[in-house]
Amino acid sequence: NYFVFRQAIWAAIGVAGMLVLMRIDYRWLRAISPLLMLVAIVGLVAVLVPGIGLERNGAQRWLSLGPLTGQPSEFAKLALIIYVAAWLSGKDTVVRSFALGFAPFVFMVGIVAGLILLEPDTGTAAVLILTTVTLFFIAGASLSHLAALMGIGSVAAGFLVLTSGYRLDRILAFLNPDSDPSGVGFHTLQLLIGLGSGGIEGLGLGASRQKFFYIPGSHTDGVFAVVGEELGFIGAMGVIILFAVLVYRGFRIVLHAQDDFGYLLAAGVVCWIAFQALINVGGITRAIPMTGIPMPFLSYGGSALASLLAGIGILLSVSRRATGPPKTGRSQQKGGRAVIEQEGAR
Repeated sequence: NYFVFRQAIWAAIGVAGMLVLMRIDYRWLRAISPLLMLVAIVGLVAVLVPGIGLERNGAQRWLSLGPLTGQPSEFAKLALIIYVAAWLSGKDTVVRSFALGFAPFVFMVGIVAGLILLEPDTGTAAVLILTTVTLFFIAGASLSHLAALMGIGSVAAGFLVLTSGYRLDRILAFLNPDSDPSGVGFHTLQLLIGLGSGGIEGLGLGASRQKFFYIPGSHTDGVFAVVGEELGFIGAMGVIILFAVLVYRGFRIVLHAQDDFGYLLAAGVVCWIAFQALINVGGITRAIPMTGIPMPFLSYGGSALASLLAGIGILLSVSRRATGPPKTGRSQQKGGRAVIEQEGAR
């Protein structure tokens, strides 16, 4: 009842936000994007202040909002997508320029990602970076700048792993969980056991055994393993197919957007959902190391659900104002967009 009540309140807030954002013109978000970014940064700083931010399991990620608690990092993802989309589609932005494109982009994303890493929340920072770098690419960034971003990211990732015991443990658990099945490999092994225990048809809804004391975070980042155990391969694949349909429909909206801001805004929301789902499933199936990223729409987490629903509202707003077939070759600066649109028109 505790979890259901709080998730229901956040769901109601999210649905209300979705309906409002769906009905307003998404272009209005361009004007308030600096304000949204400022509020997001203030929230990210606030959680790090002792006495204001709430600490759980060694991480300081939450703010108390009356009877509820929320993660500013979840809203920061959406705020940064809106801000970056507005900036990249601006008339004064020269994406291929180092001084006017690359450097400001790294500065913007670096501030937000850095604050999230201080919580620490590596998974959320990874989703945010992947999403915004993808926007930078489709806006027409040069390959040399993208290569530089990959180099910076690789060095930063290596540094974070080597200087953090829990991150190093996750890498070791990914490489060889059987070497310490009751220690660092416990989480990884229990997720795989839960996912595989369901077989083809599953044990039945509510019949999971692994969610009791075995799968850490069975209602949060481990929920997909519980789905696999209770609903089997059919249920797990059903979830993946639903996400695939959502992403496909989302990119259809992207391709029909009638301006650069709407195009980048919709692409950012779709990439956010897609990357988060892929990272969650990849971690549970041991395709990649665990990151603690929740499964979109399924995992418990009110602020995450509300921000995702707000993102869906923005997608619907772009869709409602899209008319006609996809347009191609909008500008030389938006080279990435032209390539993607030409592919979609084939």
